[in-house]
Amino acid sequence: MSEKTSVLDLLLKPETPNVRKSLPTARYRVKRLSELLGDDVVFELRALPYGKVSELKESMSEDLSVHIVLSGVVSPDLKDPALQAKFGGATPAETVKALLLPGEIEDLSRAVERLCGYRTATIEEVKNA
Repeated sequence: MSEKTSVLDLLLKPETPNVRKSLPTARYRVKRLSELLGDDVVFELRALPYGKVSELKESMSEDLSVHIVLSGVVSPDLKDPALQAKFGGATPAETVKALLLPGEIEDLSRAVERLCGYRTATIEEVKNA
């Protein structure tokens, strides 16, 4: 009969990821831009590390969703000067607001939040058997 492995032993296994070094990623197609431009416009998103999430929550009372998008979008580079020049954005945040509709900003922001473990059930209660 085998003994049950302790939770600590499970967490110490080599395959347990360090999320600071290996953040989850995902790719999302922006429908409106894809249809307008006749080709897939796909944004690659990455979860934000704990420190960045805390920093954004503390410092950004307005336009939080825009700053989550700016921090979580890996590709395309939304801070690219050529993109800012095309859309006349004085800042990357203004560029995002000129490029994307409010609903698209919210959807991308929520997708980044889900990659961070928010807006999804990440734990479940264990009932005594």
